[in-house]
Amino acid sequence: MCVKQIPDPAAPAALDPSTRNLVRDGKLIMDESDLYGVEMGLQLIDAAGGGEVTLVSMAPNGETNGLRNALAMGAAKAVLVSDPALAGSDALGTAKVLAAAIRRGPFDLVLAATESTDGYTGTMPVQLAELLGVPSVTFAKKVTVDGASLKVDRQTEAGYDEVACPLPAVVTVTAGVVEPRFPSFKGIMAAKSKPLETLSIADLGLDAASVGGAGAREEVVDVQQAEARQAGQLVTDEGDAHEKVIAFLEDLKLI
Repeated sequence: MCVKQIPDPAAPAALDPSTRNLVRDGKLIMDESDLYGVEMGLQLIDAAGGGEVTLVSMAPNGETNGLRNALAMGAAKAVLVSDPALAGSDALGTAKVLAAAIRRGPFDLVLAATESTDGYTGTMPVQLAELLGVPSVTFAKKVTVDGASLKVDRQTEAGYDEVACPLPAVVTVTAGVVEPRFPSFKGIMAAKSKPLETLSIADLGLDAASVGGAGAREEVVDVQQAEARQAGQLVTDEGDAHEKVIAFLEDLKLI
């Protein structure tokens, strides 16, 4: 399971003035969208009667708070890639790092959120699948494993598609498809002793020039303050309010 640790969305976001990237110093939390993937992974393990959920994450400063939360939910172990050279990574750079970490051991299924709440690119999981050389299925609302194959109900605007593919595979999980469990006190205590391995890019055999800001294909060149919301137009109903509303919508070319 790919887990992203992000600054608390409830706190004011800050940008580094020199790089214009999100400041990720201090305590990080597990991205809320990853809760559904962790829960789905745990449910698949229960249904299969065996196996384990391994967490893979990339974060600065050796941050493990978000991973500990997922371990408390029931995941068996975690792998964290943390290296100063990874600062400024884009989606492809992140996919390279996670792919290198995942390749270190056998895997059957890689789960991820459809997109992170601090980036919203939605591209990393499919790039990860390409780098791993396995099928990718996105927007899963239901996942079942049948032997060496995978069956997914893939959410669409008109309902859902029934998709089947061989394992191993990468699947992105939509928010709200399962109800994430709350970590129990026993789970929280057990999480403190579960294996959590921290790796550098050297441990993964990666070149610093291919990841981080040095290897990024995109750059934030400017950041501007959003325009303040203008006051709305007040319509006083004197028997002709509907005409004023229609005229207003016609001016906007909405009707």
